[in-house]
Amino acid sequence: MANKKSMNQQDRFAPKLHIRKGDKVRVIAGAHKGKEGEILRVFPEKNRAIVDNVNIVKKHVKPTQNKQGGIHEIAAPVHVSNLMVLDPKTNEPTRIGRKEVDGKLVRYSKKTGEILG
Repeated sequence: MANKKSMNQQDRFAPKLHIRKGDKVRVIAGAHKGKEGEILRVFPEKNRAIVDNVNIVKKHVKPTQNKQGGIHEIAAPVHVSNLMVLDPKTNEPTRIGRKEVDGKLVRYSKKTGEILG
């Protein structure tokens, strides 16, 4: 019985991720390795994020009353394990830690100790 309750609890809450919307990131693995961009959207339940100008795919769109149809290029989601946050000081990829500052849990760069916004 206890297992069933904990399973439901895990389903309800999305996992904590090391990235957030607006972070500058670098792709560290996959076909787009080395590219950098800003995170536009995060999907915590799928462990994926959409990064600006990374993983561009062509999508065929049917015309509607409001939009013109055709082949549009959009950014597709990338798995968060392939992304690393860029340190604000050095502009190099860094791991992220969490610590409590003034009663609030904040993210910080493991490379320089800089607190991320």
